[in-house]
Amino acid sequence: ITVNGEIVNVPSYSVRPGDVVSIREKSKSLECITDSLASSRSNQYSWLEWDNSMLAGKFMNVPERSEIPENIKEQLIVELYSK
Repeated sequence: ITVNGEIVNVPSYSVRPGDVVSIREKSKSLECITDSLASSRSNQYSWLEWDNSMLAGKFMNVPERSEIPENIKEQLIVELYSK
């Protein structure tokens, strides 16, 4: 994964508005990447501009919780990174 063209390998990396997150060129053909993209829903989010041809997304702004439809238990994430 790259952010603004730089390789990022830190799972807890925080993106900021305006950052472009993409798949490294040599990783685009990996089976796990192609399978994930093939099975992904084509949801449009107001806080993300997705470029399917480049396999990159621009993070536009921090979303409100109501703008994230996935069922996520935020407290579990906080507990994991607090260890």
